[in-house]
Amino acid sequence: SARTVGDVLGKYHPHGDIACYEAMVLMAQPFSYRYPLIDGQGNWGAPDDPKSFAAMRYTESRLSKYSQILLSELGHGTVDWIPNFDGTLQEPKMLPARLPNILLNGTTGIAVGMATDIPPHNAREIGQALTMLLDNPDAGLSDVMQYVQGPDYPTEAEVITAPEDIKKIYKTGRGSIRMRAVWQKEEGCAVITALPHQVSGAKVLEQIAALMRAKKLPLVDDLRDESDHENPTRLVIVPRSNRVDLEQVMYYLFVNTDLEKSYRVNLNMIGLDNRPAVKGLLTI
Repeated sequence: SARTVGDVLGKYHPHGDIACYEAMVLMAQPFSYRYPLIDGQGNWGAPDDPKSFAAMRYTESRLSKYSQILLSELGHGTVDWIPNFDGTLQEPKMLPARLPNILLNGTTGIAVGMATDIPPHNAREIGQALTMLLDNPDAGLSDVMQYVQGPDYPTEAEVITAPEDIKKIYKTGRGSIRMRAVWQKEEGCAVITALPHQVSGAKVLEQIAALMRAKKLPLVDDLRDESDHENPTRLVIVPRSNRVDLEQVMYYLFVNTDLEKSYRVNLNMIGLDNRPAVKGLLTI
């Protein structure tokens, strides 16, 4: 991967090599990007510790199939080209994306006096909505939301925000999305199988253990982390007896730990007029 980082710095963007590589790592992590732009080989970090990736000299990388879709029409005269930073090469002014990557992968960032938080979405749902809009340009937000019912984060946790609140977010471009961990009963224990986006299983276990030490979880006897390669998330909560109401225990944990988390939504982006503005889903 060091060769790719060097190419990017030398040809397109003279920046720090560590910052460039860390951006590349994010694009390769399936738990960070809904549709990774890079297919990585080697240690690219883990959900519990995203920054545990190996140095760039140890990893290998190539563009993912998704990235190839974004670049496939680059040679067809579909976009304008401009000189790079030192005038020695030409680079595309923008990418001829055949997919609306800003909605599919979302983005988060800050700039002077503004910020953006665009959540990721499902490619199939966005594709169906776009096809419907091509066939029916006068369709409204309610028509689009028959296909796009809400964000689709990289994890399998549940989005519990009410549909009417999601519609308000898509109309105004602002709001928050709430996610909750997925769990099930197994042999009298509560087994958590999916966590909200960017929530560490190790941190959740620490939070639960702290509640136990503070005598705030008298109904819980033990905690186990049974996560492995086949089951990336498997946290087991063992009650003191079979008579314990696991629903009540989990509700308490949702309130007091990161098993339930909110994500800010601010659909702020640069439009075709080159000006930043908060836009509704239909405008985007």
